[in-house]
Amino acid sequence: MISSMTGYGKGIVTNDEFSVEAEIKTVNSRFLDISLRLPKFLLNKEFEIRERLKSKIKRGKVYLSISVKKGDVVEKFNEIDPDSVKYVLTLLKDIKKASKIKDKIKLSDILLFQNVLYKDDYEQAEQEIELIYQAIDYSIIELNKMRDAEGLELEKDLKNRLAIIEEAVNFIENYARVSVKEYFEKIKERATQLVNDFSNNTERLNVELALLSERADVTEECVRLKSHIKLFYETLEKPEEAGRKLNFIVQEMNREANTINSKSLSTEISHKGILIKEEIEKIREQIQNIE
Repeated sequence: MISSMTGYGKGIVTNDEFSVEAEIKTVNSRFLDISLRLPKFLLNKEFEIRERLKSKIKRGKVYLSISVKKGDVVEKFNEIDPDSVKYVLTLLKDIKKASKIKDKIKLSDILLFQNVLYKDDYEQAEQEIELIYQAIDYSIIELNKMRDAEGLELEKDLKNRLAIIEEAVNFIENYARVSVKEYFEKIKERATQLVNDFSNNTERLNVELALLSERADVTEECVRLKSHIKLFYETLEKPEEAGRKLNFIVQEMNREANTINSKSLSTEISHKGILIKEEIEKIREQIQNIE
């Protein structure tokens, strides 16, 4: 079964001290693109979190947000280190004195050094990381439920469109046999009028006419298009990297449809060819949302 790239999931895990909430959202993207919103004390775990996501999600734009609470307080920053604040303030005073600046030191000036204002509480992160990983995993489970459900609807739609294309190809294949024969006879009739000694050159003329009519034969294109449709069905049953593969298959289907239209000898075949092109374009749009 194929999966959509669009979905949402939330995972919440708690213990006696902490409550962790992970929210994940995914949308269409050609490649895997991960954006994270983490509490500051988790920044040293960013690589591990990214790798965890990569092992479970193969394609799409991924937004993951994590919040951690101690009791009712949301941890957005680490605890401020008073010694670091004093150091920054002293440093700013020294700079002010050396530069002979008379302006007062503002909070905004101190916050420019915020990367050194907070304690590095990595021990706290170690205590909470298992809860965080659990919350992430639960959010991905919920995400995949939504993505699989949408993928199922996408699969139904794609199969319906493939059935329409198959029906049109069968019509073209059957009608083209008659159409080519009629084309051959029309050319022959016109050529007969131009060749005075037609009776002495019948064999040669028929060979030339057969070559002309063969150029209008779309049998090979129909066979290849049916083969691509069969491969499309098979790929739907093998979801691994399905989105990329289906995109390539659709390109080949479109190529065969273009050739059929260029060889068309009748309005009936042209109309069916246009129908095939329309359905292929709709399929192309749909598979952009497949992982």
